[in-house]
Amino acid sequence: MPLPESSHRQSLTASQTSPALRRLGLFVYLIPVLGSLPALWLIAQQRGDRQQRYISRLSVTLAASWLVGYALLGLGSQGNHALWPLLLSSLLTSGYFLTSLWLMVQLWQRRQPWLPGLTALSKRIR
Repeated sequence: MPLPESSHRQSLTASQTSPALRRLGLFVYLIPVLGSLPALWLIAQQRGDRQQRYISRLSVTLAASWLVGYALLGLGSQGNHALWPLLLSSLLTSGYFLTSLWLMVQLWQRRQPWLPGLTALSKRIR
C-alpha cells in the first residue's frame, strides 16, 4: 500500500536533515568544477547552516581562482612558446583537483577544511 502524500513528504524532510546526508552534501560542494555550481547556488540563495555556507564559499573561491589562472595561462599559450603555459596549466589543474581531494579528506576526518590564504579570501564572499 503506497504511503499517503503527507507522510511521504515528512519522511523526505526527515531524511534530508539526517547528519549523514548533510555531511554527504558537504562532500558534493567540494567536487572539483561540478561541486562549485551547487555551492554557488547555496550562496546565491543565502540558505544553509554555517558550515554549509563556509564550505560553499571555500569551494567557489577555489574554483574561481583555478578558472582565472587557467584562463590566463590559456591566453599565454597562444604565443610562440606555448609549451610552458600549457605545462603550468596542467599543473594548476592537477593542483586544483588534489586540493579539493585534500579538503575532502579533512572533512572526512571531521576537521574544519582550511587552506592558507583562500580561507581568508573566501570569508569575504557573501
